Amino acid sequence: MQNKASRNIYLIPYALWILLFVIAPILLVLYYSFFDIEGNFSISNYQKFFTPVYLKMTLSSFWYSFLITAFSLLIAYPAAYLLTKTKHKQLWLLLIILPSWINLLLKAYAFLGIFGTYGAANSFLKIIGIGSKQILFTDFSFIFVSVYIFIPFMILPIFNTLDKLNPTLLDAANDLGASSWTTFRRVIFPLTIEGVKSGCQAVFIPSLSLFMLTRLIAGNRVITLGTAIEQHFLVTQDWGMGSTIAVFLIIIMFAIMALTGNRKRGV
Repeated sequence: MQNKASRNIYLIPYALWILLFVIAPILLVLYYSFFDIEGNFSISNYQKFFTPVYLKMTLSSFWYSFLITAFSLLIAYPAAYLLTKTKHKQLWLLLIILPSWINLLLKAYAFLGIFGTYGAANSFLKIIGIGSKQILFTDFSFIFVSVYIFIPFMILPIFNTLDKLNPTLLDAANDLGASSWTTFRRVIFPLTIEGVKSGCQAVFIPSLSLFMLTRLIAGNRVITLGTAIEQHFLVTQDWGMGSTIAVFLIIIMFAIMALTGNRKRGV
């Protein structure tokens, strides 16, 4: 009984944190979503969300998030696999994660210089004879920078699952005559799928609400749900519509977490 009471006492700070910084903000956003720009109670914001403008914006957000997640996975999985084979894998993993400690705004401004007209990227293109190109304020620059920022969050869970993989299973597959591709498809990938799902969660969900990179790197050519929320809260001052978009974004995030979450099977 004493252990149970002690455990309940230790849970109080955690419960207060969840209540004040998770549940309360969500309820506040839900509350504001029922008020129009004039402060009147209304469900017009929810009706407006299902108009072609916002539905197109939602599809655009999903499309860009899918591209960012797909490219991150294509790069991260081989990188994580190679990391498990290196001698000082923990050191190399630290070097990959290290850029994620740098402020996002600083990294965005660094790429403004790299992709600018007189930046390093255009200088390299001139050297190889292609000539100066408009790299900044394009879909390419937005996806490239987003992948660069999110890729450590994809590599880490995949690396953890690959590193824990039992090597005797690979030896058994080789002994049974399986090719490298068959071993990957039937043994390695199924056993590391939980790391892949965790990495996809860590990339797809935050990329849905990107707004800083859409302004600085994409030059507002890319419009996402995060951009729309920022516009309604800071520019048009329509907090109700901004809150409504945020409510749908929260619902989408919870749905993705439920679909890609771990499911324990009963014995």
